[in-house]
Amino acid sequence: MTNLAVTFATADGLVRAVRGVSFSVDSGRTLGIVGESGSGKTVLTQSLLGLAPGGEITGRALFDGQDLLVMSPDQLRAVRGAQIAVIFQDPLTSLHPLYRVGWQIVEMIRAHDKSVTKAQAREHAVELLGRVGIPRPAQRVNDYPHQFSGGMRQRAMIAMALSLNPRLIIADEPTTALDATVQAQILELLLRLQRETGTALIMITHDLGVVADIADDVMVMYAGRAAEKGSKHDIFYEPHHPYTKGLLESIPNSSAAADRLKPITGQPPSLIRLPRGCAFHPRCVYVMDRCLTDEPTLAAVGAAGQHASACWLPASAAGLAGAAEELRNRTVSEGRHQAAARVAEEIAHRPEGEGSVVA
Repeated sequence: MTNLAVTFATADGLVRAVRGVSFSVDSGRTLGIVGESGSGKTVLTQSLLGLAPGGEITGRALFDGQDLLVMSPDQLRAVRGAQIAVIFQDPLTSLHPLYRVGWQIVEMIRAHDKSVTKAQAREHAVELLGRVGIPRPAQRVNDYPHQFSGGMRQRAMIAMALSLNPRLIIADEPTTALDATVQAQILELLLRLQRETGTALIMITHDLGVVADIADDVMVMYAGRAAEKGSKHDIFYEPHHPYTKGLLESIPNSSAAADRLKPITGQPPSLIRLPRGCAFHPRCVYVMDRCLTDEPTLAAVGAAGQHASACWLPASAAGLAGAAEELRNRTVSEGRHQAAARVAEEIAHRPEGEGSVVA
């Protein structure tokens, strides 16, 4: 995706939801997109599939050599589900309450492949439910969404996303509505299925623990733009942008219970009335005169050129003092599979076959 911009016209003015964002994700890899609410994460990905009605979209979004942004509605419908699948935040609102879970998976399959019979599609639905860890899938395929727990509904959504073997899965806050233990199971499930299928994955979240747990590459968004991009190691061990550093420093530290949290001061700016210069400067502790007048663009801060930051600070400012040791000690509620407590181990690629789904 190159220089994507999305603008909405409102009674109060133009909402510049996404402002010139570029990224790419390869097969078998996971891109984590992180940022506060309102940073443009969801609009960014929904606009690719025609799910951001009313927005004026510019830029290019190449998928398999074709630009998604110039496709007709019929062409996009053929791509959605079959080649690009989406897992939304709340499965209870994504699954139709009046239809059985199995029926909805069957319809998803047959909508894109008329040659598949209902019996074949149902058999595949049962197989998929079992694959994502639903117990007694041959019976549960007949249940309605309200008869599933929150974690089981999300597993059903993952089964539906996998039903047509898509090349890309967009997971939009898929674990936010789940408790810590179930969240761990869903993340492990996504990791295992990705290893098995080689599918590319975009994980949208505000949770740095989830990013550290599952992502290969990370893009930090702020005020509709990419503030920083790089590998997981770059972002967690050599952060450059003050916003990225602020996010990392705000992770609760279990080794210093008496210490106060270090939140980022202030509030995100209005996307209708963005401040002049760098959008983050009203909240930045490193603000300089140039930040007040000139908006920085992404520039390389690492030797390999893959680590980039939109900040006027010199490249030598990259790094978070004591980050490795602090992140090893930081954690959240007990039982939660968050890599904030073990990011050093998660930085390296997991060995093939490691990890399992807790049923």
